[in-house]
Amino acid sequence: MSTELVHVGFGDSVAANRIVAIISPDSAPVRRLVQVAKERGLAIDMTHGRKTKAVIVLDSGHVAMVALQPETIANRLEQGRGRQRD
Repeated sequence: MSTELVHVGFGDSVAANRIVAIISPDSAPVRRLVQVAKERGLAIDMTHGRKTKAVIVLDSGHVAMVALQPETIANRLEQGRGRQRD
C-alpha cells in the first residue's frame, strides 16, 4: 500500500487519502476554522509567505493553508486518482 501525495506548491505535498475538504478561505466560518486551528496548534502554513488561496482540512483535524486555487488542487487530486484506475 502506497501513499498518494498531492503537490500543493513550493515543493510541498499532502497525503491525498487524508484530505476531507478543499475550501476557499474567503468566508468568515473558514477564517474562524483557521484561527481555531492556529490556537490549537493544528494549522500548517504551506503558503511560503504568499496569500492563502485554499484551505485543506485533513482527517486528523489539521488545517493546511496553501497558495494554490482550490480548483487547481482538486484537479491534481482527480488526476492522481485517474492514474490509479489505469
